[in-house]
Amino acid sequence: MEKAVSDLLEALSFTKYEARAYLALLGGADRNGYEVAKASGIPRANVYSVLEQLVRRGAARRVEARGGRRYAATPSECLLARMDRAHRRSVEAARVALAELATPKREPAVFNVGERDELLQQARVLLDEVESNLLVAIQPTEAAALAPALAAARDRGVSITTLCMEACEADCGSCVGWIHRYGLAPADSARRLVLVADERRMLAAELDLPTTQAIATEQTLIVDLAAAYIRQSLALVTLGGALGERFDGLLSLEARKILDELHPEGGFVTWLRHVAARKTA
Repeated sequence: MEKAVSDLLEALSFTKYEARAYLALLGGADRNGYEVAKASGIPRANVYSVLEQLVRRGAARRVEARGGRRYAATPSECLLARMDRAHRRSVEAARVALAELATPKREPAVFNVGERDELLQQARVLLDEVESNLLVAIQPTEAAALAPALAAARDRGVSITTLCMEACEADCGSCVGWIHRYGLAPADSARRLVLVADERRMLAAELDLPTTQAIATEQTLIVDLAAAYIRQSLALVTLGGALGERFDGLLSLEARKILDELHPEGGFVTWLRHVAARKTA
């Protein structure tokens, strides 16, 4: 236990000897250098300089007694509160100083993600940090892997819209939020995952084992495109399902021609009916 506490003090910028000396003093009674050296294992030649350093940093107090100089530990609650205040002041000073630097605005980078484990880790980070709203396009394998992080985001009050691209016939229990099931998954074996967090961060991936191709970015254009893919896919297939056979009569010839050119394999209405037919309620 003492070794673990010593390691924590070192993480708070104590040297190894300072941590040992402070723990030796922490028992309550003041001690002289010889007693601290014996209790801590610090060489006697070094112990007084270590104790004086503890005094300078406010971790110990010097006591002048008849028998010579002695030292007492600053109570741990007082020491840690003082260190916490100093740390917060330093962080605030750094924040102000950095904000005053005239650094040019840089365009957010686009990061490549090359392995499935790395992809899932990046996705969990995004889900842990999302604050307000989340758009999800997903298939069952990745939904299962990300289920705890998705549920945690929902429980924090994040508004989640999920497009299940597999059109699962039964609820797998992994998707959360407003769930819409449409058969938009690619025809080949590749799986897709798209996450858009707070309209400012996105992650998109195509998984075709054993390879994974993915990107993560805050670049506004790419984030907007990813969000539009999910929203417009849901809008189109919802309209197709609601309007059904009436769709033909509602489209002008010019509109039908443009839409068919966008979907050359059978035309727009055929594609829309096919997707809507694969919807699971």
